[in-house]
Amino acid sequence: MRIGRAAGLTDTGRRRRQNEDAFVCDPPLFAIADGMGGAQAGELASRLAAAAIEEAASAVSDEEDVVGVVRAANALIFERSLHDPAVAGMGTTATVALVDERTELLTLAHVGDSRAYRYRAGGLEQLTTDHSLVAELVRSGRLTEAEAAVHPHRSVITRALGTEAEVEVDTRTVEVASGDLVVLCSDGLSAMVRDDEIARLIGASDRDPHAAAEALVHAANEHGGDDNVTVVVFELIEGEPAERDRHAAEATDGHPDPADPDDVTRESVLDDVNRHGAGKGSRWPALLLVLALLAIAAFAVWWSLVR
Repeated sequence: MRIGRAAGLTDTGRRRRQNEDAFVCDPPLFAIADGMGGAQAGELASRLAAAAIEEAASAVSDEEDVVGVVRAANALIFERSLHDPAVAGMGTTATVALVDERTELLTLAHVGDSRAYRYRAGGLEQLTTDHSLVAELVRSGRLTEAEAAVHPHRSVITRALGTEAEVEVDTRTVEVASGDLVVLCSDGLSAMVRDDEIARLIGASDRDPHAAAEALVHAANEHGGDDNVTVVVFELIEGEPAERDRHAAEATDGHPDPADPDDVTRESVLDDVNRHGAGKGSRWPALLLVLALLAIAAFAVWWSLVR
């Protein structure tokens, strides 16, 4: 078994001005981070997490390593918030997935309410447990799933990276097989689109990760787009495990050293929007096109008047 096609897609949504989500799509390591905090602090937190995770990707091989990467990201964000009062209190979710193609195992490390799913034979299984207020109330029997879906505090999380010096990381290792798809998503998808609809859309996409990611982001926006939405989808297929020379790629990656929070400027992290996704979103090219067309139309009117 080996990893086949993979896709990552992020969108600002219909109600937010900034995109505080980030992702890593760097086989065999994948991750989602959903930031929180005032001003640009949420963006910074998720981008720091994504940069730290990807920086260490070449050295990650087992559950202990994955947990270590998440804890290193936590330390990086926490230290940065101590040094910069403007972003004090910032935090982010993190869900990290590592595929071991040889043992056919998927290892997950998870903090917050960004989810991991396994799609198999038309069915969708949630692999992570939300660290959120409503999830705790559902588990204790004080809320039903239906009540939780519309609860006014459904976005309140009970655990995050960067808010404390230490963080508790949930882990899970599950078997995967050829034909499976794995989906990581921020709550901008899971809060907007029901699990059965997510499964239907994946099936309708002919199990193509790129088409599935586009369909899921589109559905989240069609259902209201209340939040940033980010999706990473990858497939597992038959074949020999891939040989990857990851060290050469990492050497020229240009990311900051996670051990040095003082070397990470807010500008350097936020400028790298194409790599991990956080930023103002992907609508600016369309906006520039509209402005250009309006300018051309105005020029045409002016020219007709002065001729």
